[in-house]
Amino acid sequence: MAGTGAGHEHGHDEHDGRDGHDGRDAYDDHRDGRGHGARGPLSGVRVVELAGIGPGPFAAMLLADLGADVVRVDRPGGAGLAVDPAYDVTNRNKRSVLVDLKSPQGPGQVLDLVERADVLIEGMRPGVAERLGVGPADCHARNPRLVYGRMTGWGQDGPLAHTAGHDIAYIAVTGALGMIGTPDGPPAVPANLLGDYAGGSLYLVIGILAALQHARTPGGTGQVVDAAIVDGTAHLTAMIHGMMAAGGWQDRRGANLLDGGCPFYGTYETADGGHMAVGALEQQFYDRFTELLGLGGLSSARRDPARWGELREAVAARFKSRTREEWTAVFEGTDACVAPVLSLREAPHHPHLAARGTFTDFGGITQPAPAPRFSATPAVMAGRPAQPGADSASVARDWDVPGLTGKGGDA
Repeated sequence: MAGTGAGHEHGHDEHDGRDGHDGRDAYDDHRDGRGHGARGPLSGVRVVELAGIGPGPFAAMLLADLGADVVRVDRPGGAGLAVDPAYDVTNRNKRSVLVDLKSPQGPGQVLDLVERADVLIEGMRPGVAERLGVGPADCHARNPRLVYGRMTGWGQDGPLAHTAGHDIAYIAVTGALGMIGTPDGPPAVPANLLGDYAGGSLYLVIGILAALQHARTPGGTGQVVDAAIVDGTAHLTAMIHGMMAAGGWQDRRGANLLDGGCPFYGTYETADGGHMAVGALEQQFYDRFTELLGLGGLSSARRDPARWGELREAVAARFKSRTREEWTAVFEGTDACVAPVLSLREAPHHPHLAARGTFTDFGGITQPAPAPRFSATPAVMAGRPAQPGADSASVARDWDVPGLTGKGGDA
Protein backbone atom coordinates (compact mmCIF):
# COMPACT_ATOMS: atom_id res chain seq x y z
CA MET A 1 0.00 0.00 0.00
CA ALA A 2 1.25 3.42 -0.39
CA GLY A 3 0.98 6.87 -1.38
CA THR A 4 1.50 7.27 -5.09
CA GLY A 5 -1.52 5.03 -5.53
CA ALA A 6 -1.20 4.67 -9.30
CA GLY A 7 -4.66 4.61 -10.77
CA HIS A 8 -6.39 5.41 -7.49
CA GLU A 9 -7.55 8.96 -6.86
CA HIS A 10 -10.61 10.72 -5.55
CA GLY A 11 -11.76 14.27 -4.83
CA HIS A 12 -13.76 16.25 -2.31
CA ASP A 13 -15.25 19.72 -1.96
CA GLU A 14 -17.30 21.85 0.36
CA HIS A 15 -20.93 22.85 -0.13
CA ASP A 16 -21.60 26.55 0.28
CA GLY A 17 -25.38 26.44 0.02
CA ARG A 18 -25.52 28.14 -3.38
CA ASP A 19 -28.29 25.86 -4.57
CA GLY A 20 -30.35 26.55 -1.46
CA HIS A 21 -30.35 22.90 -0.41
CA ASP A 22 -27.80 20.71 1.23
CA GLY A 23 -30.10 18.18 2.87
CA ARG A 24 -28.17 18.11 6.13
CA ASP A 25 -31.06 18.41 8.54
CA ALA A 26 -32.69 15.36 7.01
CA TYR A 27 -29.38 13.60 6.74
CA ASP A 28 -28.57 14.07 10.41
CA ASP A 29 -31.54 11.83 11.17
CA HIS A 30 -30.12 8.96 9.16
CA ARG A 31 -26.61 10.05 8.39
CA ASP A 32 -25.24 6.74 7.11
CA GLY A 33 -28.39 5.72 5.29
CA ARG A 34 -29.00 2.85 7.67
CA GLY A 35 -30.81 4.62 10.50
CA HIS A 36 -27.85 4.74 12.89
CA GLY A 37 -28.06 8.50 13.43
CA ALA A 38 -24.38 8.60 14.41
CA ARG A 39 -22.87 11.69 15.99
CA GLY A 40 -19.34 12.96 16.37
CA PRO A 41 -17.34 16.20 16.22
CA LEU A 42 -17.47 16.14 12.40
CA SER A 43 -21.20 15.48 12.14
CA GLY A 44 -22.53 17.45 9.18
CA VAL A 45 -19.23 17.42 7.27
CA ARG A 46 -19.52 15.76 3.88
CA VAL A 47 -16.55 13.99 2.33
CA VAL A 48 -16.13 12.49 -1.13
CA GLU A 49 -13.41 9.84 -1.25
CA LEU A 50 -12.15 8.68 -4.62
CA ALA A 51 -11.43 5.03 -3.94
CA GLY A 52 -7.84 3.93 -3.66
CA ILE A 53 -5.67 1.87 -1.34
CA GLY A 54 -3.49 2.66 1.65
CA PRO A 55 -3.29 6.04 3.36
CA GLY A 56 -6.14 7.77 1.51
CA PRO A 57 -8.83 5.34 2.65
CA PHE A 58 -7.39 5.34 6.18
CA ALA A 59 -7.58 9.15 6.32
CA ALA A 60 -11.18 9.00 5.13
CA MET A 61 -11.90 6.38 7.80
CA LEU A 62 -10.59 8.74 10.46
CA LEU A 63 -12.99 11.43 9.27
CA ALA A 64 -15.85 8.92 9.13
CA ASP A 65 -15.05 7.68 12.63
CA LEU A 66 -15.41 11.25 13.86
CA GLY A 67 -18.87 11.61 12.35
CA ALA A 68 -18.28 12.89 8.82
CA ASP A 69 -20.56 11.56 6.10
CA VAL A 70 -17.97 9.89 3.86
CA VAL A 71 -19.08 8.70 0.44
CA ARG A 72 -16.52 6.47 -1.21
CA VAL A 73 -16.65 6.56 -4.99
CA ASP A 74 -15.67 3.05 -6.04
CA ARG A 75 -14.84 2.09 -9.59
CA PRO A 76 -16.48 -0.84 -11.33
CA GLY A 77 -14.29 -3.86 -10.73
CA GLY A 78 -13.07 -2.63 -7.36
CA ALA A 79 -9.75 -1.37 -6.02
CA GLY A 80 -6.51 -3.28 -5.76
CA LEU A 81 -6.51 -4.37 -2.15
CA ALA A 82 -6.44 -8.17 -2.00
CA VAL A 83 -8.95 -8.57 0.81
CA ASP A 84 -12.67 -9.23 0.91
CA PRO A 85 -14.30 -5.74 1.10
CA ALA A 86 -16.39 -7.00 4.03
CA TYR A 87 -13.19 -7.12 6.10
CA ASP A 88 -11.59 -3.87 4.97
CA VAL A 89 -12.12 -1.88 8.15
CA THR A 90 -10.60 1.23 6.58
CA ASN A 91 -13.98 1.53 4.85
CA ARG A 92 -16.04 1.36 8.02
CA ASN A 93 -18.58 4.08 8.76
CA LYS A 94 -18.63 5.06 5.07
CA ARG A 95 -21.08 4.65 2.21
CA SER A 96 -20.17 3.57 -1.30
CA VAL A 97 -21.37 4.42 -4.79
CA LEU A 98 -20.07 3.11 -8.11
CA VAL A 99 -18.86 5.58 -10.72
CA ASP A 100 -16.76 4.88 -13.79
CA LEU A 101 -14.68 8.02 -14.11
CA LYS A 102 -13.64 6.97 -17.61
CA SER A 103 -17.24 6.93 -18.82
CA PRO A 104 -18.79 10.06 -20.39
CA GLN A 105 -21.08 10.67 -17.40
CA GLY A 106 -18.62 9.65 -14.67
CA PRO A 107 -16.84 12.98 -14.02
CA GLY A 108 -20.16 14.82 -13.92
CA GLN A 109 -21.53 12.43 -11.31
CA VAL A 110 -18.52 13.05 -9.09
CA LEU A 111 -18.78 16.81 -9.58
CA ASP A 112 -22.45 16.67 -8.58
CA LEU A 113 -21.31 15.13 -5.28
CA VAL A 114 -18.48 17.63 -4.99
CA GLU A 115 -20.93 20.52 -5.29
CA ARG A 116 -22.59 19.32 -2.09
CA ALA A 117 -19.43 18.27 -0.23
CA ASP A 118 -16.94 19.90 2.12
CA VAL A 119 -13.93 17.73 1.42
CA LEU A 120 -12.57 15.53 -1.35
CA ILE A 121 -9.79 12.97 -0.92
CA GLU A 122 -7.87 11.47 -3.82
CA GLY A 123 -4.68 9.44 -3.95
CA MET A 124 -3.78 9.21 -7.62
CA ARG A 125 -0.52 10.11 -9.26
CA PRO A 126 -0.14 13.81 -10.02
CA GLY A 127 -2.13 14.85 -13.07
CA VAL A 128 -4.44 11.85 -13.22
CA ALA A 129 -7.40 13.54 -11.52
CA GLU A 130 -7.02 16.45 -13.90
CA ARG A 131 -7.06 14.14 -16.92
CA LEU A 132 -10.19 12.46 -15.61
CA GLY A 133 -11.98 15.79 -15.21
CA VAL A 134 -12.12 15.85 -11.41
CA GLY A 135 -8.98 17.83 -10.61
CA PRO A 136 -8.89 20.84 -8.30
CA ALA A 137 -9.85 23.36 -11.01
CA ASP A 138 -12.84 21.28 -12.10
CA CYS A 139 -14.02 20.83 -8.53
CA HIS A 140 -13.46 24.41 -7.40
CA ALA A 141 -15.40 25.65 -10.43
CA ARG A 142 -18.39 23.84 -8.95
CA ASN A 143 -17.58 24.46 -5.29
CA PRO A 144 -15.06 27.25 -4.47
CA ARG A 145 -14.99 26.33 -0.79
CA LEU A 146 -14.03 22.71 -1.32
CA VAL A 147 -11.04 21.34 0.59
CA TYR A 148 -9.27 19.15 -1.97
CA GLY A 149 -7.03 16.65 -0.20
CA ARG A 150 -4.29 14.96 -2.23
CA MET A 151 -2.52 11.91 -0.80
CA THR A 152 0.67 10.76 -2.51
CA GLY A 153 4.03 9.36 -1.57
CA TRP A 154 6.30 11.85 -3.29
CA GLY A 155 3.99 14.89 -3.48
CA GLN A 156 2.56 16.84 -6.39
CA ASP A 157 5.94 18.05 -7.66
CA GLY A 158 9.62 17.16 -7.55
CA PRO A 159 11.78 14.77 -9.61
CA LEU A 160 10.06 11.64 -8.29
CA ALA A 161 6.48 12.93 -8.27
CA HIS A 162 5.37 10.76 -11.18
CA THR A 163 7.16 7.56 -10.15
CA ALA A 164 5.66 4.63 -8.29
CA GLY A 165 6.57 3.89 -4.70
CA HIS A 166 5.57 2.32 -1.43
CA ASP A 167 5.92 3.14 2.25
CA ILE A 168 9.38 1.61 2.60
CA ALA A 169 10.88 3.85 -0.09
CA TYR A 170 9.32 7.01 1.30
CA ILE A 171 10.60 6.42 4.83
CA ALA A 172 13.99 5.35 3.45
CA VAL A 173 14.82 8.68 1.80
CA THR A 174 13.68 10.73 4.80
CA GLY A 175 16.20 9.09 7.14
CA ALA A 176 13.48 7.54 9.29
CA LEU A 177 14.03 3.94 8.17
CA GLY A 178 17.76 4.22 8.71
CA MET A 179 17.21 4.94 12.40
CA ILE A 180 15.39 1.67 13.09
CA GLY A 181 17.17 -1.58 13.82
CA THR A 182 20.33 -2.95 15.39
CA PRO A 183 23.72 -1.41 14.63
CA ASP A 184 25.08 -4.66 13.20
CA GLY A 185 22.05 -5.48 11.03
CA PRO A 186 19.95 -3.95 8.27
CA PRO A 187 17.24 -1.41 9.02
CA ALA A 188 14.11 -3.01 10.48
CA VAL A 189 10.88 -2.64 8.49
CA PRO A 190 8.10 -1.12 10.68
CA ALA A 191 5.24 -2.57 8.58
CA ASN A 192 3.64 0.37 6.73
CA LEU A 193 2.68 2.27 9.84
CA LEU A 194 5.37 4.94 9.87
CA GLY A 195 5.03 6.22 6.32
CA ASP A 196 1.57 5.42 5.00
CA TYR A 197 -0.40 6.12 8.14
CA ALA A 198 1.69 8.33 10.44
CA GLY A 199 3.48 10.40 7.80
CA GLY A 200 0.64 10.14 5.31
CA SER A 201 -2.90 9.71 6.60
CA LEU A 202 -2.51 11.68 9.81
CA TYR A 203 -0.93 14.65 8.07
CA LEU A 204 -3.62 14.61 5.40
CA VAL A 205 -6.31 14.71 8.09
CA ILE A 206 -4.55 17.53 9.92
CA GLY A 207 -4.30 19.47 6.67
CA ILE A 208 -7.94 18.84 5.78
CA LEU A 209 -9.20 19.99 9.18
CA ALA A 210 -7.03 23.11 9.09
CA ALA A 211 -8.15 23.95 5.54
CA LEU A 212 -11.78 23.29 6.47
CA GLN A 213 -11.48 25.73 9.35
CA HIS A 214 -10.06 28.34 6.98
CA ALA A 215 -12.79 27.74 4.40
CA ARG A 216 -15.43 28.34 7.05
CA THR A 217 -14.02 31.65 8.30
CA PRO A 218 -15.33 34.95 6.86
CA GLY A 219 -13.71 35.44 3.47
CA GLY A 220 -12.24 31.95 3.56
CA THR A 221 -11.91 29.83 0.46
CA GLY A 222 -11.29 26.25 -0.45
CA GLN A 223 -7.81 25.09 -1.28
CA VAL A 224 -5.65 22.10 -2.19
CA VAL A 225 -3.93 20.13 0.59
CA ASP A 226 -0.81 18.44 -0.83
CA ALA A 227 -0.05 15.69 1.69
CA ALA A 228 3.11 13.82 0.69
CA ILE A 229 4.27 10.88 2.78
CA VAL A 230 7.89 12.03 2.44
CA ASP A 231 6.99 15.44 3.89
CA GLY A 232 5.00 14.04 6.80
CA THR A 233 7.57 11.38 7.67
CA ALA A 234 10.39 13.94 7.56
CA HIS A 235 8.32 16.17 9.84
CA LEU A 236 8.04 13.33 12.36
CA THR A 237 11.82 13.39 12.78
CA ALA A 238 11.90 17.06 13.89
CA MET A 239 12.96 16.37 17.48
CA ILE A 240 15.70 14.00 16.35
CA HIS A 241 17.14 16.64 14.01
CA GLY A 242 17.23 19.08 16.90
CA MET A 243 19.00 16.57 19.12
CA MET A 244 21.49 15.81 16.36
CA ALA A 245 22.26 19.51 15.88
CA ALA A 246 22.85 19.81 19.62
CA GLY A 247 25.22 16.85 19.63
CA GLY A 248 22.79 14.64 21.54
CA TRP A 249 22.07 12.15 18.74
CA GLN A 250 24.49 10.14 16.62
CA ASP A 251 23.54 9.65 12.97
CA ARG A 252 23.69 5.87 13.13
CA ARG A 253 21.45 3.04 14.34
CA GLY A 254 21.53 1.61 17.83
CA ALA A 255 23.74 4.30 19.30
CA ASN A 256 21.25 6.60 20.97
CA LEU A 257 18.91 6.91 23.90
CA LEU A 258 15.71 6.11 22.01
CA ASP A 259 16.83 3.68 19.30
CA GLY A 260 17.94 0.74 21.45
CA GLY A 261 21.40 2.10 22.02
CA CYS A 262 21.03 2.17 25.79
CA PRO A 263 20.23 -0.96 27.83
CA PHE A 264 17.27 0.55 29.69
CA TYR A 265 15.30 1.41 26.55
CA GLY A 266 14.74 -1.64 24.40
CA THR A 267 13.37 -5.17 24.29
CA TYR A 268 14.52 -8.38 25.95
CA GLU A 269 13.67 -12.02 25.36
CA THR A 270 12.05 -14.06 28.11
CA ALA A 271 12.39 -17.74 28.99
CA ASP A 272 9.43 -18.76 26.82
CA GLY A 273 10.52 -16.85 23.73
CA GLY A 274 8.38 -13.81 24.45
CA HIS A 275 9.69 -10.29 24.91
CA MET A 276 9.45 -7.45 27.40
CA ALA A 277 9.74 -3.77 26.47
CA VAL A 278 11.77 -1.56 28.80
CA GLY A 279 11.58 2.24 28.82
CA ALA A 280 13.08 3.13 32.20
CA LEU A 281 14.75 6.36 31.09
CA GLU A 282 14.47 8.59 34.16
CA GLN A 283 16.51 7.77 37.25
CA GLN A 284 13.55 7.06 39.52
CA PHE A 285 11.99 4.73 36.99
CA TYR A 286 15.35 3.07 36.33
CA ASP A 287 15.88 2.49 40.03
CA ARG A 288 12.50 0.81 40.34
CA PHE A 289 13.23 -1.26 37.23
CA THR A 290 16.54 -2.60 38.48
CA GLU A 291 15.07 -3.23 41.94
CA LEU A 292 12.22 -5.35 40.60
CA LEU A 293 14.49 -7.08 38.14
CA GLY A 294 16.81 -8.07 40.97
CA LEU A 295 19.73 -5.92 39.83
CA GLY A 296 19.67 -3.20 42.45
CA GLY A 297 23.47 -3.28 42.65
CA LEU A 298 23.69 -1.86 39.13
CA SER A 299 21.89 1.37 39.91
CA SER A 300 24.92 3.53 39.14
CA ALA A 301 25.50 1.88 35.75
CA ARG A 302 22.78 4.03 34.19
CA ARG A 303 25.01 7.11 34.27
CA ASP A 304 28.14 5.34 32.98
CA PRO A 305 27.97 4.40 29.26
CA ALA A 306 31.21 2.46 29.72
CA ARG A 307 29.21 -0.02 31.83
CA TRP A 308 26.24 -0.28 29.47
CA GLY A 309 27.57 -3.46 27.91
CA GLU A 310 27.76 -5.09 31.34
CA LEU A 311 24.32 -3.78 32.22
CA ARG A 312 22.76 -5.05 29.00
CA GLU A 313 24.12 -8.55 29.56
CA ALA A 314 22.88 -8.62 33.15
CA VAL A 315 19.40 -7.40 32.18
CA ALA A 316 19.18 -9.91 29.32
CA ALA A 317 20.18 -12.78 31.61
CA ARG A 318 17.58 -11.85 34.21
CA PHE A 319 14.75 -11.61 31.66
CA LYS A 320 15.72 -15.01 30.26
CA SER A 321 15.22 -16.55 33.69
CA ARG A 322 11.40 -16.20 33.68
CA THR A 323 8.51 -16.26 31.24
CA ARG A 324 6.83 -13.21 29.78
CA GLU A 325 3.77 -13.84 31.94
CA GLU A 326 5.88 -14.04 35.08
CA TRP A 327 7.72 -10.81 34.33
CA THR A 328 4.45 -9.10 33.45
CA ALA A 329 3.15 -9.95 36.91
CA VAL A 330 6.34 -8.55 38.49
CA PHE A 331 6.18 -5.19 36.74
CA GLU A 332 2.44 -4.64 36.30
CA GLY A 333 1.13 -1.56 38.11
CA THR A 334 4.61 -0.23 38.92
CA ASP A 335 6.53 2.81 37.73
CA ALA A 336 9.30 0.70 36.26
CA CYS A 337 8.08 1.46 32.71
CA VAL A 338 8.12 -2.15 31.57
CA ALA A 339 5.43 -3.86 29.48
CA PRO A 340 4.97 -7.17 27.65
CA VAL A 341 5.35 -7.17 23.88
CA LEU A 342 1.98 -8.46 22.66
CA SER A 343 0.88 -9.74 19.27
CA LEU A 344 -1.98 -8.20 17.32
CA ARG A 345 -4.33 -10.95 18.48
CA GLU A 346 -3.22 -10.61 22.10
CA ALA A 347 -3.46 -6.81 22.33
CA PRO A 348 -7.28 -6.52 22.62
CA HIS A 349 -7.18 -8.75 25.71
CA HIS A 350 -4.68 -6.63 27.65
CA PRO A 351 -6.48 -5.62 30.88
CA HIS A 352 -5.91 -1.90 30.44
CA LEU A 353 -6.94 -1.82 26.79
CA ALA A 354 -9.96 -3.99 27.55
CA ALA A 355 -11.03 -1.67 30.37
CA ARG A 356 -10.79 1.39 28.12
CA GLY A 357 -12.45 -0.29 25.16
CA THR A 358 -9.44 0.48 22.97
CA PHE A 359 -10.54 -2.35 20.70
CA THR A 360 -14.08 -3.26 19.78
CA ASP A 361 -15.88 -6.18 18.20
CA PHE A 362 -18.12 -4.78 15.51
CA GLY A 363 -19.71 -6.61 12.63
CA GLY A 364 -17.85 -9.77 13.54
CA ILE A 365 -14.43 -8.08 13.29
CA THR A 366 -12.14 -7.23 16.21
CA GLN A 367 -10.71 -3.81 15.40
CA PRO A 368 -9.41 -0.62 17.01
CA ALA A 369 -12.15 1.67 18.28
CA PRO A 370 -12.31 5.27 17.00
CA ALA A 371 -9.68 7.58 18.49
CA PRO A 372 -9.19 10.03 20.08
CA ARG A 373 -12.06 10.47 22.52
CA PHE A 374 -14.34 13.47 22.92
CA SER A 375 -16.28 14.45 26.02
CA ALA A 376 -19.13 16.28 24.28
CA THR A 377 -19.26 14.65 20.84
CA PRO A 378 -18.17 11.04 21.22
CA ALA A 379 -17.40 9.10 18.07
CA VAL A 380 -19.23 5.83 17.57
CA MET A 381 -19.06 2.79 15.34
CA ALA A 382 -22.02 3.22 13.02
CA GLY A 383 -21.42 1.07 10.00
CA ARG A 384 -19.63 -2.00 8.72
CA PRO A 385 -17.11 -1.69 5.87
CA ALA A 386 -18.87 -0.16 2.88
CA GLN A 387 -19.56 -2.60 0.06
CA PRO A 388 -18.82 -1.21 -3.41
CA GLY A 389 -21.91 0.47 -4.82
CA ALA A 390 -24.23 -0.69 -2.05
CA ASP A 391 -25.34 2.80 -0.99
CA SER A 392 -26.12 4.52 -4.28
CA ALA A 393 -29.80 5.03 -3.50
CA SER A 394 -29.34 6.47 -0.01
CA VAL A 395 -26.55 8.81 -1.14
CA ALA A 396 -28.64 10.00 -4.10
CA ARG A 397 -31.49 10.72 -1.69
CA ASP A 398 -29.54 12.30 1.16
CA TRP A 399 -27.22 14.39 -1.03
CA ASP A 400 -30.01 15.30 -3.47
CA VAL A 401 -28.15 13.90 -6.48
CA PRO A 402 -30.93 12.09 -8.36
CA GLY A 403 -28.70 11.46 -11.37
CA LEU A 404 -26.29 9.35 -9.33
CA THR A 405 -26.28 5.80 -10.58
CA GLY A 406 -24.48 2.64 -9.52
CA LYS A 407 -24.76 -1.05 -9.31
CA GLY A 408 -26.17 -2.41 -6.13
CA GLY A 409 -28.39 -0.25 -4.03
CA ASP A 410 -29.97 0.08 -0.65
CA ALA A 411 -33.39 1.41 -1.53
